Amino acid sequence: FSDALTFMLEREGYEVAVAADGNLALEEFEKSGADILLLDLMLPGLPGTEVCRQIRTRSQVPIIMLTAKDGEVDKVVGLELGADDYVTKPFVAKELMARIRTQLRRSAQPEEGGEDLTCGPIELHPDTAEVMRNGEQVPVSRIEFFVLAELIGAKGRVLSRDHLLRKVWGYGNAGDGRVVDNLIYRLRNKIEDDPANPELLLTVRGFGYRMKA
Repeated sequence: FSDALTFMLEREGYEVAVAADGNLALEEFEKSGADILLLDLMLPGLPGTEVCRQIRTRSQVPIIMLTAKDGEVDKVVGLELGADDYVTKPFVAKELMARIRTQLRRSAQPEEGGEDLTCGPIELHPDTAEVMRNGEQVPVSRIEFFVLAELIGAKGRVLSRDHLLRKVWGYGNAGDGRVVDNLIYRLRNKIEDDPANPELLLTVRGFGYRMKA
């Protein structure tokens, strides 16, 4: 599998480094770094979830999880550990390449324009990719930052799951809306006083999500 994936990526012009197990993946990343990681959930030795967790403690490099498992729990675990996206094997090559390009574009620059965004006690600073709550910095992932920016920038309008999937994850067609739901759950735990009864990031049943205007 890794040989075919390497061939496909090199054909697209990417320089590829392959690690056969989780420990080697960490060593390779420490030694050479990377612009993006394609991380198999079922790596021998150290599992992909643990590799993801350890890399997230030191880097915001884009991570796409590759998994043969289609279970919701596996997807949620990978995303909660800091992965930016996931692709279930077998996957369509064009889809994977589109998601890689989207993540690379996102990581290359903060959102253009640089205008600060505010919603109640929440402030977003695109120039520094910081989120502040009551003047204190809130640790967020890249994807969490971009979703929050979309919602605050909408100035109270409802954004559907499909809209967020297209704008943030770069999905050309409707993707799995549960990815958005899981991310919203994580954001509420970071920005709400009582995540179970949100007052800032609101659900509009049957439509999507909005930030309180």
